[in-house]
Amino acid sequence: MTPVTATGPTTAPPITAGTGDADALNSLLRGELAAVETYDQALSKFEGTQNALTVKELQRIRGEHAAATEVLSTRVAALGGTPSEGAGVWGVFATAVTGVAKVMGPQTALSALRRGEEHGIGIYETVLADDDMSVECKYLIRNDLLPRCKMHIDALDQLVQQLKLEGK
Repeated sequence: MTPVTATGPTTAPPITAGTGDADALNSLLRGELAAVETYDQALSKFEGTQNALTVKELQRIRGEHAAATEVLSTRVAALGGTPSEGAGVWGVFATAVTGVAKVMGPQTALSALRRGEEHGIGIYETVLADDDMSVECKYLIRNDLLPRCKMHIDALDQLVQQLKLEGK
């Protein structure tokens, strides 16, 4: 949007990237890619069971992580970086944790997802504390990406409680 002054429209200044924006956002992108992989693994634990509501909620959360990968990938490219295409080390770790949780049971799988969300929140908060990050990137994190992760924790807690009530 072009700002308007008393004398008419003005040209908005270009968005200034912080010195580490592309690298930091790429790191967040790898975390979101790992989250998508992790939810794919967890969904296989629940699909084909009596837990249709759990599957639907996990698919919704997975979709939000997939949407975050698109936003972050676009932002990294706009900053002149090359968006990561894989989750890297975090993807391997997340797959291992989820694989173990799948063997243990549904509540353990959901708890592993919750721990992953908590880890993601910690990374987002670390990036927010970086003075070199641009205001625009901090705005995206603070007002879009971070709140979603926090809502995911609430949703996972509700799913765990529901499983406990059902005796699963």
